[in-house]
Amino acid sequence: MGEGEGRARGGSVASDHGWWPYLVPYAGFLVLVEIARRAPEAAAGPLLGLRVLLPGGLLLFFAARGAYPELRGWRPGAGRILADLGFGLAVTALWMAPYLLGILPLPGDPGTAFDPTMLGPEHVGLTLGLRFAGFALVTPFMEELFVRSFLMRLVDAYTGRGPADFRRAPIGRFAGPSFAVTVLWFTFTHVSWEWPVAFATGVLYNLWLYHRRHIASLVLVHAVTNASLFLAVLLGSGRIPDGQGGTLDLWFFL
Repeated sequence: MGEGEGRARGGSVASDHGWWPYLVPYAGFLVLVEIARRAPEAAAGPLLGLRVLLPGGLLLFFAARGAYPELRGWRPGAGRILADLGFGLAVTALWMAPYLLGILPLPGDPGTAFDPTMLGPEHVGLTLGLRFAGFALVTPFMEELFVRSFLMRLVDAYTGRGPADFRRAPIGRFAGPSFAVTVLWFTFTHVSWEWPVAFATGVLYNLWLYHRRHIASLVLVHAVTNASLFLAVLLGSGRIPDGQGGTLDLWFFL
């Protein structure tokens, strides 16, 4: 191989950093969230659909191109799947309990809670279906691939604790800097009143990944957490006493 050919190949490899399959769906979702916060009420429905379809479609596009090899080869067995399911349910309890027990306050502004009638009372089923799809199906893949597959290994690469190409690093290997960065990232990308439980969840999710060593386990745990949280909100909102003669509005959790 000649020197010129080597430089060309080296340049090609250097430019193929592999970031886009992780960054693009996640960044697209965050942009839509910010737009939704500032958009008029009439745009809430279309934006709710876009928040599912855009990142979900991008994930499928990149997956079809083989961009997520870390999702392959997962054969956990029934016992491990049950453990992942149980862990996901335990995290749901951890997330909700401080607010239901009055240890932490729920936000008081009803305008920040999810509105299942945003598309009109006749379309509550569609609204809830879209929210469930985004919350329990798209978000676990998007967030786990970005935070605990991409970001965790990228920090290791930049701090010299892993290969320069993050894709060559194994999933779920502990290092102090990447542990701290991913926990803080996970915490502060949630709304401020959720920070205490988001911090605890970020720590637990990281520890479970170090235990499991496969990102698919974390996707399953995250999906179970979100799906059971959604179900708890659906069944419990307006039915749980708040201790002051009223009931708790749990739609804030969504």
